[in-house]
Amino acid sequence: MKNRILAVKASDEVGKNITVAGWVHSRRDHGGLIFIDLRDHTGLVQLVINPEQAEAFRLAESLRDEFVIRASGVVTERGEGLKNPNIASGDVEIVVENLEILNRAETLPIQPFAEENQAGEDLRFKYRYLDLRRPKMQQMLKKRAEMYQRMHQYMDTRDFIEIQTPILANSSPEGARDFLIPSRLQEGKFYALPQAPQQFKQLLMVGGVPRYYQLAACFRDEDPRADRLYGEFYQLDLEMSFVEDGEEVRQEVEPLMRQLATEFAGKKLLDLSDLSVGDGQPIPRISYRDAMETYGSDKPDLRFGMELIELTDVFANTEFGVFKNAECIKAICVKNGASLSRKQIDQFTDIAKSEGAGGLAYITYQDGEAKSPIAKFLSETELTAIQQKTGAADGDAVFFGADIRPVVNAVLGRLRNEFAAHFDLKKTDEVALAWIIDFPFYEWDDHGKKLDFGHNPFGMPKGGLQALESVTTDAEKLAIVADQFDMVMNGYEICSGGVRNHNPAVLYKVFELLGFSESYVEEKFGAMLNAFKYGAPPHAGCAFGVDRILMELIDETNVRETLAFPKNGSGVDVMMDSPSTVDPAQLKELGL
Repeated sequence: MKNRILAVKASDEVGKNITVAGWVHSRRDHGGLIFIDLRDHTGLVQLVINPEQAEAFRLAESLRDEFVIRASGVVTERGEGLKNPNIASGDVEIVVENLEILNRAETLPIQPFAEENQAGEDLRFKYRYLDLRRPKMQQMLKKRAEMYQRMHQYMDTRDFIEIQTPILANSSPEGARDFLIPSRLQEGKFYALPQAPQQFKQLLMVGGVPRYYQLAACFRDEDPRADRLYGEFYQLDLEMSFVEDGEEVRQEVEPLMRQLATEFAGKKLLDLSDLSVGDGQPIPRISYRDAMETYGSDKPDLRFGMELIELTDVFANTEFGVFKNAECIKAICVKNGASLSRKQIDQFTDIAKSEGAGGLAYITYQDGEAKSPIAKFLSETELTAIQQKTGAADGDAVFFGADIRPVVNAVLGRLRNEFAAHFDLKKTDEVALAWIIDFPFYEWDDHGKKLDFGHNPFGMPKGGLQALESVTTDAEKLAIVADQFDMVMNGYEICSGGVRNHNPAVLYKVFELLGFSESYVEEKFGAMLNAFKYGAPPHAGCAFGVDRILMELIDETNVRETLAFPKNGSGVDVMMDSPSTVDPAQLKELGL
């Protein structure tokens, strides 16, 4: 086996004749001696080529950056003052006896090693095979492999069985658009790439599998963003039979996330037991309602405080028009917020407006005074109550939200994150984990016109069939709570799960409340319904978003950088020119 460059660093290598291979990282001609920095995936080593080795020297003169070469020679200790402390092999060099060019390289269209002047995303993705040569990308690939290994080890030691579920599946209403694949053998019919292995893993529980998992590829036609890949993503998917309480699942998988945060990423896991509902656990359980009311988000970043403070009662009799007609009034206290310039406040105002606010009222506290364009409209009693309830001190600023409750929560929740980013409150060496529990089973769709499932239709409502039987109004439907949960990490949703619906009567009923017939349910979920009729055990599970977890733990700001071959922000693989048109004969064969 050829020597790896990283091995060429110990003093006991001196005097040995070795062979190394890699890419020419740089070439220097110093008055009759040629020096080559040779690179492989483990690091760099310096080659020295003397004119006495005529053939090797002749080849060395023709070398250019990124040529692929093989070199044999003797490991020699560098002289005093010539050692390089910046590389692992910096104390030694290889005096080359034989040199071989394995492949030549044209001038690279991108410069992978110019870290301060990287090409744009599309150009890097077009030449991703070159971009992957960067040490940062090599490290990312190693970290992803290590994370997969840790997940496999964890699940295997807890008696989970790794099982692969189908990629060619049926279309299912999971909340996003399917990728459809026409069938050649069944003309006019379509497969769908699975948005998740949900139905299959539940059927595995019916089949007597006690504990299932897989690192699954999932497919959703959703618009990409910084924390969401387009098209395909990967998740640690798992399910456990004879489980009737979501807490059992949470306790089963929680140690894995602790391990990844501390041992894998080397970060500090924050103890948030003071936020926990019930038992005061270091990774808190926070109800969906409390999360929305306290942080304005169901995926709150808990590395900092800045909670939303309820002030509706303070302004019950106010004469200030903006607050007088508002259903809900809340505020956040921004420490050192008085240092914000007028221009910066205007920028935050624009952010508030993008979330539905009409404007952004605020008060700053400077030199013992409350200063604000709205201060003259507020009574002394109101001003005193604001400062007392928010805990604002000199140098702080209080920002208000006044509207219907959902808008107030959305506006201040967004501002909370933006202020934290501005004041550098999101410490990259810290990890804040939390479970958000007790999600509503139903919620209004994005247009606010009809009710839809909050998470997915396969969850079990708390209280089972009894909780559904007398429900008629939208308000009653919205009050139904599902035994479903999410885990959040530093403001990102990294896991979703819950107790599953294993009772056909309950499945029919949850669809009936949205106006769907039994025949619709049977058409869409016939395999599951039939299986449930033959003795389905209670079961529960969850799925972790592998890409998003890795993104946060390696301090990457764009999830696309966690994949070897990602698509760009428009969902295009610019390297392989995909999606692309196909031959008309292919379409004809598929009946299209």
